[in-house]
Parts: sequence; structure tokens; C-alpha cells
Amino acid sequence: MATFRKRGLYQWQAQVRKKGHPLQTKTFDTRAAAEIWARAIEYEMDQGLFVSRAEAESTTLKELLERYLAEVTPLKKGAAPESARIQAFMKQPLALRFVAGIRGVDIARYRDERLRKVCPGTAKRDLTILSHLFEVARKEWGIHVHNPVRDIKLPPHSRARERRLQPGEDGEESEETRLLKACREARNPHLLPIVQLALETAMRQGELISLRWENVDLNRCIAHLPDTKNGESRTVPLSTTAIKVLRALPRSINGQVFPGLTTEAVKRAYTRAVRRTDIKDLRFHDLRHEATTRLFEKGLNIMEVASITGHKDLRMLRRYTHLKAEDLARKLG
Repeated sequence: MATFRKRGLYQWQAQVRKKGHPLQTKTFDTRAAAEIWARAIEYEMDQGLFVSRAEAESTTLKELLERYLAEVTPLKKGAAPESARIQAFMKQPLALRFVAGIRGVDIARYRDERLRKVCPGTAKRDLTILSHLFEVARKEWGIHVHNPVRDIKLPPHSRARERRLQPGEDGEESEETRLLKACREARNPHLLPIVQLALETAMRQGELISLRWENVDLNRCIAHLPDTKNGESRTVPLSTTAIKVLRALPRSINGQVFPGLTTEAVKRAYTRAVRRTDIKDLRFHDLRHEATTRLFEKGLNIMEVASITGHKDLRMLRRYTHLKAEDLARKLG
């Protein structure tokens, strides 16, 4: 049975009591709105469709994000960057809203504001995390909440980057020479060897950071990666340059090739180094692209390159070949 009472001059509170169900209470601006809500709740209870929305109506998005950060994010391979994304999202005004009241239009507004500052790919990754948060809350935490991310159009995929290190022109040093020189002058002693290994092995940044001496065999010229981004292990051959870089590194007592190094530390040191060189638009991940392209230039076929880089989808490697029409014409004769 529903009861209504006036609260103050402008609000009405509706209460719905029914045996076997928790008390439902909500406040509205008008009695008519309160009555409509109460009838809907009573109907759901009569039909056995009622699910309590109390938790969703009293839990903010920030509180859900904090729980997700504590329980879900640590289980992911990309925990560190995802943690940074979530902490940044907690500072958004939307994070202070109760999750029951967040609609697709609110998410669309956040998407549009985000796209003014970052590329579509970055905005899409943010929204993917947010969508998963709502799904976990609904399916695993028992919070009756709609996923508003499903109601909007996600940003398109960013165009794949094809940034390569450029050779020097008119007597200038090449970008690689300038980059390595800046890394050599960096305060972080790990920056130079990790950049050199990225160019020689095509390993991802996370793979390099987690590399352990027990998985490196300098005599056989290999480095084993037991846990990679795609969930499969692989063994990477080491060039003579990579061997030279590794031999010059001190051995740490904890077994890590780069002890204490974090993704954020690499990001900061690398960004500062690139800024000093005045090289434009060169990200750390572009070094993997450069290294992969060089493997093709050395004559390795696509299966050989895939075994080194760890690409499971061979179609992803097609963009690394940079085949030129004039080169193909020479092969045709």
C-alpha cells in the first residue's frame, strides 16, 4: 500500500509497503509524480518483477569506481594505465552523481567533452571501462542499474599510426641518434637501455619492464616472455646489439632486468627526453612499430615476424610492411 506525505513547501514523499518486500521511499516535486512512481512499484511487486533500486539510488558513480579499482582492475594485465584512467574519471563532475540517475545523454555529453581533448581511441577506451563497470555492478554486485554507455554511439577506431623514425636531412642527425642521445642524458638510468631494447626486440613497454634475468639466456640469444598481453608466452630472439645492451646492465638482487621501473616512470622520462630533442609526435609504442618494420626490411616473412612480435592476428602485421607500388613493379619485371 502506498502512502504520501508532504515534505516542506514543494516536495512529496511516497512510501510503498508490501509484505515480503523492503520499504520503498522516494521524494518528488509533485504529488502526481509520486503517485505515478508508487503505482509502478506496486505493479512490479504484484507481478514479481520488482528489484530494489535503493542501492543504485544511494550509490555515486565515484563509489562504484573506487570498488572497481580495488576489486576488478588489479586482476587485469593493464592494471596500471587503467588505474590512472579511473582516478582521472573520479575527478569528473559526473562521478558525483548517483548511478540510478545517469542516462545515455550524460555519457554522450562526457564523450563529446572528452573528444575535444583526446583522440577517439583514448575516449573509446575510457568509455569501455565505464561500460564494464556498469555491467559488473549489475551482474556481480547485485546493483540494479542500467548501463547508459550502451545507449550512445562510441567514438570510431583511431586510424592506425605509422610513425617511423626519420633519417637526418641536410647533415642533420637522424631522429634515432637524437633520441638515444637524449636518453643517455636522462636522469633515469633505465631509459636508454629500455629504448634500445624496444628498437631491437619489438617488445611492448610492459614486456620490457617485467623482464627477468631468469628468462634471459645470453648464450642462446633469447628472452622468454611467460605472460604477454595476448595471454600467450613467447620467446624473442636477441640481436647482437640487444645482447650488448643486456650484458652492460647490472644484475639486481630481485631478479628484474629493470628493478623498480614502472610504466609511469618510463612515460615521464621518455616524454622529457623527446621534448629535449624537439622530435614531434613520437610515442614510446612507435618504437615497437619501428622495430617490427625493420624485421620485414631484413627479409623475415610474416610468420617469422609474428613469432617475434606476438601478433595473433596476421592482418595486424600488414600495415607494418609499407609495400611501395614501385617496389612491387620491379618484382613483376
